[in-house]
Amino acid sequence: MMTVIQPGVLSLLQDNGRFGQHRIGLTTGGPLDSEAFHWANRLCGNPPEASATAIEVSIGGLVLKAGVDTSIALAGANMPLKINQRSVASWQTLRIKAGDRIELGYATQGARAYLAVNGGFAVPPSFGSTATVVREGIGGLDGTALKKGDELPLGLQHHPECLMLPQQYRPNYSGQATLRVIMGYQQEHFSATQQALFFHSEYTVSEQVDRMGFRLEGQPVKANISSMLSEGICYGAIQIPADGQPIVLLNDRQTIGGYPKIGSVLSLDIARLTQLMPGAKVRFTPVSLAEAHNALHLSDRRIELTPLRPCEEL
Repeated sequence: MMTVIQPGVLSLLQDNGRFGQHRIGLTTGGPLDSEAFHWANRLCGNPPEASATAIEVSIGGLVLKAGVDTSIALAGANMPLKINQRSVASWQTLRIKAGDRIELGYATQGARAYLAVNGGFAVPPSFGSTATVVREGIGGLDGTALKKGDELPLGLQHHPECLMLPQQYRPNYSGQATLRVIMGYQQEHFSATQQALFFHSEYTVSEQVDRMGFRLEGQPVKANISSMLSEGICYGAIQIPADGQPIVLLNDRQTIGGYPKIGSVLSLDIARLTQLMPGAKVRFTPVSLAEAHNALHLSDRRIELTPLRPCEEL
């Protein structure tokens, strides 16, 4: 077990996500930053295909007590990490002893980090996944964020190699992002002028952000329709409501919606968006479907070939 001493601002158990359940109204869930989630698990010796459950820590403040010898890794936003009051590095394998206190500070760059453990957190799946979706009350321990006193069971333990991800391969969580957009069939409802305004304007991340979506503020964009019949909504869809302010829909989005959508953000770029804090700047750039496919394949290959280096054990 690991025991939650302090849950932090928002800490959620997440695996890769809940797929194939939109037909019954359940959304996907899963990590907002899938790249950081991947590295945290890989550094713990958890194979990608296992979809091991980790903790998504938003902003910071999580404190855990280990009840067993194991290995952990933290990847994502720059959150100070301490073990028994001693500062230790992120983006590498860390050995933990029973009784150790694991403490995360508050993010100084980026917004979310992922704490993985060797073997993953062994919580029972709901509808095929452990991903916590608070709005739906499913996943995790009881469909809620972690609470003080929660006990988190661990999966089968082994002794992974101590590895680190070299600095040059780590994401840069700067305070701005350019998001690639694949246009959709509803682009016909946006004139050439409105599309040009959208792609040549800078937007600000508003205070209205959560795991459902990020609302942006800036140049309004108008469609020639204000609503439509509700339809399924894809990951990264950019809804344009009546006020013209774009909303990028994320992992915990509703499964259907009736606002026009100018396009969808390339899935690779969602991580950069969700690591931004309110006030950060965002721009959009269009890409073709072929360019999007190429980017996805190149990213998969880059991650596959990224070398991990041995690190010194604590």
